[in-house]
Amino acid sequence: MSPADASVTDFSVLEETARTWHPAGTRATDALAPAPVAALSAVLDLPEPVATAGQPLPPLWHWLHFLTWPRQSELGPDGHLRDGHFLPPLPERRRMFAGGRLEIRTPLTTGRPAEQTSRVVKVQAKKGRSGGLLFVTVRHELSQDGDVRVAEEQDIVYRSGGGAPVQAALAVDPAAEPRSDAPWQLPWTTDPAVLFRVSALTANAHRIHYDAPYVTGIEGYPGLVVHGPLLALMMLEVVRRQAPERTVRTLSYRLLKPAFCGEQLLACGEPSDEGVRLRVTGAREAEHATAEVTFA
Repeated sequence: MSPADASVTDFSVLEETARTWHPAGTRATDALAPAPVAALSAVLDLPEPVATAGQPLPPLWHWLHFLTWPRQSELGPDGHLRDGHFLPPLPERRRMFAGGRLEIRTPLTTGRPAEQTSRVVKVQAKKGRSGGLLFVTVRHELSQDGDVRVAEEQDIVYRSGGGAPVQAALAVDPAAEPRSDAPWQLPWTTDPAVLFRVSALTANAHRIHYDAPYVTGIEGYPGLVVHGPLLALMMLEVVRRQAPERTVRTLSYRLLKPAFCGEQLLACGEPSDEGVRLRVTGAREAEHATAEVTFA
């Protein structure tokens, strides 16, 4: 292997990891305290918290709970954990949250204890345009009073070795306005304070979301990267505002292209009798993220 290829893991290593890496499941509990809900409501500039104690937790807002806070010495130079229970053992590992699915059988209730069980349900090696990739699906089941209320699967993609695959000459124009004909629209943008606060609320220490010198000088992005989970939450915010009387039963979402701090974005929805098709669009990309929602 030449020096230029020395940091790139052979595809056979990914295949072997997919075949042999099967971490045990985990279990965690959380009080589902209303304080994080109030905090995210404030970050989104809502007039009041979307839920208080005893009220239903909005879809995906369980991401504010069941958090882990590793020791600082356990983090790598990018802010991610160097090693973790559900992190595959790959050298120079890079992680991308690609999307997921959610089934809400009964909404979780804020302010009541809940339990989360988690396990890896799928590991697959694939060859992509930028090299070998490892696709990992983690399933979470969230229970209250002994009943599974929410089931979620998250798709995480890992690559090993090399730099971040950033499009050449990618630039951000904060003045560029996105356009859409969708009947439901929610314009929004981010600033460094928003991204920093979201990182804190979700225990996400990845430096691409708050460390501008790192993200431009080391990762090669044109600016701070908007959290993938925030894109998903804003798509659901369209549904919450436009159809507050409807109950989300299922959600399927994909995170496609990164959005950057300061860009003007539109969270858009196209409703039907069965549900809503959603997307986040910008001036650079027609689809930063997409989703489909069905109602109970």
